[in-house]
Amino acid sequence: MSEQNLKNHVRFVPLYHFFVLPMLIIHFGWSIYRWIAAGFSIGDLEWILTSAALFFGVLYARIFALSVQDRVIRLEERLRYEQVLPEELGWRADELTVDQFVSLRFASDEELEKLMQKVLNDKLTERKAIKQLIKNWRPDYLRA
Repeated sequence: MSEQNLKNHVRFVPLYHFFVLPMLIIHFGWSIYRWIAAGFSIGDLEWILTSAALFFGVLYARIFALSVQDRVIRLEERLRYEQVLPEELGWRADELTVDQFVSLRFASDEELEKLMQKVLNDKLTERKAIKQLIKNWRPDYLRA
């Protein structure tokens, strides 16, 4: 596996991103087309609702998994902060948002203190902006 960094840390699951989601979107569009072509029948409306339910079910399952992952990252980072950061800065972890926790997880132990202070003092909240400040990338290969 290549060295992880800002440019390649986003995880794509080809089967999910390039097959399942496109197929569900195509199925939904085809269901709408069939409904219109059939003259707005009740049976075809059921297909539209079913295809929409499938699409949103799969989409929400992914969103829920990412939300749980963010919560676990927040917990892991709090434990890391207790070990790595000075006590007075460790207490400031309560001020961090989930986006800040998720972004700071990539910072090495050596640069975490200064970077966390900068994020808190400058009120940086955008994940990408925080990740761009990281010099020594700490990879995370266990993402969902």
